[in-house]
Amino acid sequence: MADMKMLDASDRALSTGYMMWYRFSRNPAAVIGTLILISVVVLAVFAPWLTPYPKHVGAVVDFRARHVAPDATHWFGTDKVGRDIFSRTVFGMRVSLLLVIGVLGISVPIGTVLGLIAGYFGGWVEKIITGLTNVMLAMPPLVMALAVSNLLEPNLMNAMIAITLLWWTWHARLIYSVSKSIASEDYIEAARLAGAGPMHILFREILPNCVAVISVKTTLDAAFVILFGATLSFLGFGVKPPIPDLGSMVADGRQFMPSYWWEVVCPGAAVFYVTLGFNLLGDGLRDMFDVEG
Repeated sequence: MADMKMLDASDRALSTGYMMWYRFSRNPAAVIGTLILISVVVLAVFAPWLTPYPKHVGAVVDFRARHVAPDATHWFGTDKVGRDIFSRTVFGMRVSLLLVIGVLGISVPIGTVLGLIAGYFGGWVEKIITGLTNVMLAMPPLVMALAVSNLLEPNLMNAMIAITLLWWTWHARLIYSVSKSIASEDYIEAARLAGAGPMHILFREILPNCVAVISVKTTLDAAFVILFGATLSFLGFGVKPPIPDLGSMVADGRQFMPSYWWEVVCPGAAVFYVTLGFNLLGDGLRDMFDVEG
């Protein structure tokens, strides 16, 4: 009998997993988004070997090749000092992915834990956490990030700090609302009566039910983090040259528009390409997990 129950549970898990994968695979946008992100990750990881001019990510100057239009040698043309824009764009996508990993790798766990604690314990703990979250959410994100970046030296690490100080709040608010509703379920009360401790209930009972919304939110947020980081760099408060960043590349090239349009269009198209991939994948995960909103 026990073996039959285990087989039934295994069959249900396989059936659920298959249906989730079926919904995902039948979504063309989700598949396209996955393929886009795979291409971005491959380019970013193997950038030194896939780019024709990897040395152009540094302070290389070749005035004989200034403002060369896109051709067979320079696919995205060259910039104002003769550096290959395609090579710098690929390395710029690597910087964007590092920013996503750094920001979401810190803010998602912090926001998730605070949201779980506030939703489960309630009382004064809930008031303190939700009050702090509301205060942070009331501040304009870009203004806050610019203020933090202005106090620190502009570089990738400080850009991560500036964005992370803001980003955990959205995850805390989301997980708080989900865990608040789950905490009142009968099976949570049954686990509490059975002697389960708060840590067991938080991370073994409530957290697994938040995985779907966390996955969707994190994927969609990755696109916003890239745009936010590119905006900071565009305004001069993010990654500084000669390190290639898509936002600073657009800022450098705008003074030569429209004559040398490729210096803005190519890195700008790269920002659109990466963010499109994350958005399409997020929509696919939302359908797969059947998450509302």
